[in-house]
Amino acid sequence: MELLSDPQIWLAFLTLTVLEIVLGIDNIVFISILSDRLPESERARGRITGLALAMGMRIALLFSISWVMGLGETLFTLGGQELSGRDLILLGGGLFLLGKSTLEIHANLEGEAHEGHGSAGTATFTSVIVQIGLLDIVFSLDSVITAVGLAEDIEVMVAAIVVAVGVMMGLAGPISTFVSRHPTVKILALSFLLLIGMALVAEGLELHIPKGYIYFAMAFSVGVELLNLRMRSRRAPPRPPVALRRSLESPR
Repeated sequence: MELLSDPQIWLAFLTLTVLEIVLGIDNIVFISILSDRLPESERARGRITGLALAMGMRIALLFSISWVMGLGETLFTLGGQELSGRDLILLGGGLFLLGKSTLEIHANLEGEAHEGHGSAGTATFTSVIVQIGLLDIVFSLDSVITAVGLAEDIEVMVAAIVVAVGVMMGLAGPISTFVSRHPTVKILALSFLLLIGMALVAEGLELHIPKGYIYFAMAFSVGVELLNLRMRSRRAPPRPPVALRRSLESPR
């Protein structure tokens, strides 16, 4: 009960919840793009399963925090570069994200160029969940380290993660639908994942890129794309009424 009456605890909880949601946006985008390769009937289940997996992984890492902190210890030196367990996870995750995003961009562009060879519905549920799980490890590691830096009580961290993932589950559907309806937004989202993958590789090599620069570039690009979408919607010719469309489309 003392935790509930402490305003500092509530401030840490709210701050951590907001940060978890912000840090989880890239996770939502990645899960949405991968789930889009599933049959339409399984996409919602894929998104929910992926986010539930992310929540479980973050909570498990929180309860093994001593192991997480031990990942910062140097394992070996390669070419004068000291590498720790955390560095190897970031490097592996960054390279996986770079490769996967590049393949997704290629599949989307080829799908547009060669009608009938789209990527939707070509992946199995298990393969999509395995890929989501691999990236969840990297995203969860970053999330847990942030949580430990902002809060001291593990109960607060777990509550913030549960609430944040609940919000993300509510946002996943609309975000996935919006990205799927707009091919240019999907390519932009994949470009963001390339940027994040490169940042993870740099972080694994101890080349620290301020995240403010990355988020500013992403926010600026999103703003430009939203303006483009608004201009396109204004230029689009008005659609005829439903009754008229049906009469025109019906066979004579």
